[in-house]
This record gives sequence, C-alpha cells and structure tokens, in this order.
Amino acid sequence: MEFRQFVRGQVSWPRLEAVARELTARYGYETAHVRFLDADNWLSTPFVLDEEYFVKVISRQNSLVHAVFTAGRNIGAFSAGTEGFFEHFGTPYEMAEHELAATERMRAVGVNAPEPVEALEVDGLGVVVLEYLPEFRPLDELDADRERELAPDLFRGLATMHDNGLAHGDLRAENVLLLGDDLYFIDATSVRGDEAADGSPPPVAGPASESARRYDLACGLAALAPLIGARDAVAAARTAYPVEDLLGAREYLDFVNVRPDHDFDGPGLKGEIEHRVADDTAGDASGTV
Repeated sequence: MEFRQFVRGQVSWPRLEAVARELTARYGYETAHVRFLDADNWLSTPFVLDEEYFVKVISRQNSLVHAVFTAGRNIGAFSAGTEGFFEHFGTPYEMAEHELAATERMRAVGVNAPEPVEALEVDGLGVVVLEYLPEFRPLDELDADRERELAPDLFRGLATMHDNGLAHGDLRAENVLLLGDDLYFIDATSVRGDEAADGSPPPVAGPASESARRYDLACGLAALAPLIGARDAVAAARTAYPVEDLLGAREYLDFVNVRPDHDFDGPGLKGEIEHRVADDTAGDASGTV
C-alpha cells in the first residue's frame, strides 16, 4: 500500500477542495459532506460526495502512471504473441472522459454499472462523477460459497461486453461489486477492439477483438481462482466461453501473473484449463456433454 500511495501521489487538499466546491455548486448543494475512500487505486483519488456521487479525481501523475502501465501491458501482449491492444489517453481529463464513456457503453449493452453523471476538468485535474452504489461489497470480500455461486454471472457479464464490442481491460475481484443480488462492473480501462482501417472504434454491435477477449478472460480466471479454486473458476468460465477461448486465455496467464494486483497459482490454473478442455473434447467426440 505504501508503494502504491507513493506511485499514485497525493493531490493537495486545496485542489481537492476546489473539486468538491465545484461539484457542490454544480449539483445545487449549499453544503455537502465529502468522504474520502481508502481504496487500493493506482490511477485516481476517490471520494463520495454527500453519499450520492462517486467521484474520481485524476492527476497528471495518475496519467503518467497510466502511460507506464499501458506500455508495460502492451509489451506483455506482444510477449503473448499478439499485437498490443491497450490504449492510453494523454491528459487527466481525457482519462475521465474515457471512463465515463466506457461506463455508458457497458450500461447500453445491458451490463450493470454505476449510472454515469459527467466528466469535467477542475484546476488541471480530470474528474469523473458516477452514481454512488451504497452498501456494495466487492466480490473478494464475500464468503467462498457466495463467490462460487456468482462466478458464472461474472463470466456472463464479461461475455456480454465482448459480444458487443467492449472489453474491460482491468478485471479484478475488487472491480466487481455485489449490490443486492446483482453484480456491477466498475473501472473499465481503455482496450481497443476490432478497429476500422481509419482507427475508429468498433460499432457496439461488433465483437471485441480475440486478443482483448482472451486477456479479459485470463484476468477473470486469475481473479477467481484464489477465491473459489482453479477448477470451479474454469467451470464457471466454461458456462460463457468455448474451449478455444479458454485455451487462448491460458496463453495470457503468465503475463497476468506478473501484475502486482493479481496473485494466483499460474501452473495450477493452466493445468485445470487443460483438464477441462481435454474432458470437453473427449465428451464431444463420444457424443456426450
């Protein structure tokens, strides 16, 4: 946590106060309560405004860290045998705009996400404002039985994104929230899908690129395996993805395992994928499932 805080940097109180005052005025409050969150976040300083709005403040240092992460992840993608597909946005405001747009697109295709409010710039800081989800619980703070029960829902939500031209790009257990009986996805990063020749993004109706899809799937498996076991994680993924995608995700696991925010048994998870693929292939050959 100390290293993460050092890398993230600290936004000075006068600048954070300027953001809070701007939002208080914009939303018609005479006064508003600000509650800062002790969140493990490399790329912003989050707070809750009057228990109604979730606010992420993005500094220039956050943007620079994102650029470094993007370059490193693209190098990892190259090492997995595919073209880099992570995209960096140059300014804090552009990062805020992207997160707002990504949240809007997730909701548009039927994936649960907080309601987007706006993105703005205050004193050189990027600010993204979303609906605050009260009484949520991150997936990794549930008991193992509930995590196991919800695992297929996670992969179905991910598959819905992929079928509609979206990719999450930073899927971790803390980026999947339980509110009531529903899973919500947050903190989608910038991942290019199948772009047109002029570099424009894919239409919502088109599928995400194979590389982005399989990377997301690898991250989902890596997030769930320590919580519910590799075998159950692979079985849950298989409810939404064909064996070809499981094999493709296997090739990204070493890359995902070097990230500081994932900690899982890579060889064990690879082995469970191989066992599942072998069992399914044998079942198909014999006419059983």
